[in-house]
Amino acid sequence: MRTLKPLLLLLTLGLTACSSLKPPQPGDSSNYRPTPPQPPLPANANRGAIFQAAQSQGLFEDYKARRVGDLVQVQLAEKTNAKKSTATSTAKTSDISMNVDSPSIAGRSVIPGALPLLTGGSTGDRTFDGSGDSSQSNQLSGDITVTVAEVLPNGNLVVQGEKWLGINQGNEFVRLRGIIRPVDISATNTVLSTQIANAELYYGGTGAVQDSNAQGWLSRFFNHPLWPI
Repeated sequence: MRTLKPLLLLLTLGLTACSSLKPPQPGDSSNYRPTPPQPPLPANANRGAIFQAAQSQGLFEDYKARRVGDLVQVQLAEKTNAKKSTATSTAKTSDISMNVDSPSIAGRSVIPGALPLLTGGSTGDRTFDGSGDSSQSNQLSGDITVTVAEVLPNGNLVVQGEKWLGINQGNEFVRLRGIIRPVDISATNTVLSTQIANAELYYGGTGAVQDSNAQGWLSRFFNHPLWPI
């Protein structure tokens, strides 16, 4: 029973550390949330007229998304390429010596031929060399149609949506959320993903193929950052 207590304590600390090392999630930090502008005063609605500004469509305007619930096609054109290289080198050398002679008077030893009472010395040499390289490249292309979830007071549109595709024994999905400007929407009601502000774009999959590419729970345990070796 005594041998189980340290093991249970170690597992508890490991689970606590896992929760503290939770990766960041979209929207969990106020530093990255978009700040909406101040809403203007609402216009008076004319209930007795046929024309309503909120539901109007100009005779010479394109049929582009501009109201909540409208559809807009997003052309995915994401491409990233990052590379980082670091190198560190340090060195330090120290030398300490100490010598305490026997008692003396007027420069002469009280005990003729006596050896020094205490002698000692210390030397140290420390060096460190470290280097690292990291590179990553990603590319995503395709199309996804999303809906307008909110119209901000300055006219910008908050869009969101997802697309699922079932293939054999698995599913592929694309999820998108962000803010677009109406002026960036083309005459064919399309917008590039690179023109979306505060974009949250996810691509992933589920099923047997996706599970085969994931590490098991025991492998993730031994690959945890808190593992001492």
